[in-house]
Amino acid sequence: MSEERVITTTSAKGIDENSFPYKLFQKAKKFGIWNPSDIDFTQDTKDWKSMKLEKRRDILRLISQFQAGEEAVTLDLLPLIMAIAKEGRLEEEMFLTTFLYEEAKHTEFFRLVLNALGETGDLSHFHTGAYKEVFYEVLPKAMDRLIEDQSPRAQAEAATVYNMFVEGVLAETGYFSFYNALEAEGIMPGLLKGIGYLKKDESRHIAYGTFLLQRLIKEDPELYDVVTGKMEELSAYAFRINQEGAEVSENPDSNPELTLNFMMQQLSVRMQILARAKDQEMDEILEV
Repeated sequence: MSEERVITTTSAKGIDENSFPYKLFQKAKKFGIWNPSDIDFTQDTKDWKSMKLEKRRDILRLISQFQAGEEAVTLDLLPLIMAIAKEGRLEEEMFLTTFLYEEAKHTEFFRLVLNALGETGDLSHFHTGAYKEVFYEVLPKAMDRLIEDQSPRAQAEAATVYNMFVEGVLAETGYFSFYNALEAEGIMPGLLKGIGYLKKDESRHIAYGTFLLQRLIKEDPELYDVVTGKMEELSAYAFRINQEGAEVSENPDSNPELTLNFMMQQLSVRMQILARAKDQEMDEILEV
């Protein structure tokens, strides 16, 4: 006879309202309610038509890579949610439902941008070699592994790829590139408004990924070496993606060195945060 299921919310335990994932869930309900369809791209369309061709190609490449990236992370998140659910971590799963919802909105947002700009053709030629390796192979492989293998190591590697690298390094660098290219000139306000919402959403996603890795490392300190090794492996892709972008750009105003410096800073910050997990008590991690 199988063991009887325990329903947490009708037990003495209830919901742990002090846990970090539950607090992220509350923040998502409060700050994550925005609708991509409400953003006005009228000025963006005008700015796009008057933009120099070289700069337009750079921005279009960035948008196309974000579009594909958001689609990928939307499709690839479910195995992690399933793994967390199987462990009965209710508060974490509650937050992850908002996580997936927000990734779907981000996918919609960039498609609306492209539609407004009249860029409805095939943009996959903007997906460079290293970019394809990350989003076509490395990311789905790490996440799909969780369908059959929900071990702490598999979860740690998945969170490192998804949260620490794709969101914490590549996406953050992409936001930096958008602002660097558009904000000073005061152009494409609709795109920048949406990017602002995305940054807030992603800050919660990265915070959860950091929490998950901190919890896993505290439970098994040997996983720290697994995570750092994976990040070192992934950092090579960061260099290559930046280099490939610089090679195809014809925009004299682009600054790949500035972008690379920001990217390396993001890598360093992520690792510093994780390094502290080894010295934290579990109660500190669970109730940030």
